[in-house]
Amino acid sequence: MAETAAPGDEAALRAEIVRLNKIVQSLMNRAEREAGTKQSNFGLFQDAVMLEKQVQRRTAELEAALRENERINRDLTDEREEQRVLIKKLEEAHNQLLQSEKLASIGQLAAGVAHEVNNPIGFVNSNLGTLNKYITKLLYLLDLYEAVENEVPSASRERITAFKVEIDLPFLRDDMVDLIGESIEGTARVRRIVQDLRDFSRPGDSEWQAVDIHAGLESTLNVVWNEIKYKADVARDYADLPMVECLPSQLNQVFLNLLVNAAQAIPGRGVITLRTRREGEHVAISVQDTGCGMPPEIRDRIFDPFFTTKPVGQGTGLGLSVTYGIVEKHGGRIEVASELGQGTTFTVRLPVRRAT
Repeated sequence: MAETAAPGDEAALRAEIVRLNKIVQSLMNRAEREAGTKQSNFGLFQDAVMLEKQVQRRTAELEAALRENERINRDLTDEREEQRVLIKKLEEAHNQLLQSEKLASIGQLAAGVAHEVNNPIGFVNSNLGTLNKYITKLLYLLDLYEAVENEVPSASRERITAFKVEIDLPFLRDDMVDLIGESIEGTARVRRIVQDLRDFSRPGDSEWQAVDIHAGLESTLNVVWNEIKYKADVARDYADLPMVECLPSQLNQVFLNLLVNAAQAIPGRGVITLRTRREGEHVAISVQDTGCGMPPEIRDRIFDPFFTTKPVGQGTGLGLSVTYGIVEKHGGRIEVASELGQGTTFTVRLPVRRAT
């Protein structure tokens, strides 16, 4: 029975086959010469023929061993490649776990910071409201003084008139009211952003709730506005929707991923359109961008875990995969329509009532 050669003996096997073939050829040549000169030495020729058969049999065994060796080498190469791919995936999964742990910590930190910021913003907003009332009363008092200004002695009246001109009283009256109004509006916006950030980063997402989809979209827009405002204008095409049973924070994560992807797909400046529709017992939420679009070979893989077209270090390839999983968990589906150079539309369809 042929011995199986080790993976490193391939060269030695080939050399052995060549050496045996040379020996056989030499013996055959010698036997032919002897047979031509000495007919009585025919037995030597027969021995050479038998030897040739033995060498051929041994050669066939060695060639079989060589083929087996080549197969083993191919299997080892395939195994090494599979191990390399597996190690790469394990490294990516490990890095993603570390990133997820980091994001979870950042989320908890953000919720705490949002709570701490909300308190001073609250009393600043309250103080501005009170200050606005005080200013209104003082301006009314000033009007009363101006009504009796003619009764003031002329010397004092001239001094008052000169000071009014110096401080540009009409401008101060108007600008003071505007400044307080803008400040109140600014603190109210900060409170909304902080509240949205706190709601978005809240880890308690294990309970199903009936929520307003439009409120979730607007809340997520506030959180990611810094990512969008430099890239696109946001257009809204909202329809009347019922309250939808969902896990609010997870659904907000879907909106966040789609909005950020839409902004990143726009090379210059474009438009992101948010569109909602009711379809029987389902609702449809679309995020449409005027970006670069995708070819079919990329569009077919965007929901695969770890698949990304972004440069190394700028994307994990899990955003849309996570989005797909969340939508599927809600009993819905997500669809994508894209044309190269014409933009992309992601449409999420969800049941109004929780799928059981």
